[in-house]
Amino acid sequence: MQTIQIILSSPWFLIGWAVLMLPSLALTIHDLRTRNSHLMGLMKVVWALTVVYSGPLGLLIYWTTGRKEIRHDGLARRAFRSVAHCYSGCGMGEIAGLVIAVGLLTLDTIWVAAITFAMAYVAGYALTVGPLMQEGVPFRTAMWDAFLAETPSIAVMEIVAIGVDLTLAGDAGLGDVRFWSSLTVSLTCGLFAAYPVNVLLIRFGVKEGMMDPRRTHHAH
Repeated sequence: MQTIQIILSSPWFLIGWAVLMLPSLALTIHDLRTRNSHLMGLMKVVWALTVVYSGPLGLLIYWTTGRKEIRHDGLARRAFRSVAHCYSGCGMGEIAGLVIAVGLLTLDTIWVAAITFAMAYVAGYALTVGPLMQEGVPFRTAMWDAFLAETPSIAVMEIVAIGVDLTLAGDAGLGDVRFWSSLTVSLTCGLFAAYPVNVLLIRFGVKEGMMDPRRTHHAH
């Protein structure tokens, strides 16, 4: 663990991360604009944020599951699209929660975990409720559907992500490289921890998952 923390404390870790993430993000945005502009706006944001959080791994998930160029669709790809959708909102909430709890309030670990989890849950939840209501689903129905479909995924994602982050970051503050390095690692850990949960939720009909990108047509 100490060796990992030493690596994460090096500015070169973040520099290396930026070198990998930024071209991945540029390629994703270019592809969304030129080849997959038919995707709905929300999914374009989802894929961009997934790459921001997970760099080349996020790009790989988008490239193999989120483009119209995929040869066929199935449960595995649908689950990755679903977990990416959850991940984009939860990631925003988690980052905001950590910045507030650690950087502004300098709270104890248990409060950092609680506030971060709460903000991640609210952000991920809202990203499901909002689109449902735009489709005409009543507020109470949208809230209930989102609760059933997203709570297991968000819970697993955030328990893993927050646990990894607090373990790796230790007492690091906003001005420490290790704070941000640990965050990048923990977010991706949360993504992959929640993937099998989404597979099961879709397989048993608890959630539909995001539709096949080859059959999604929205105005540019």
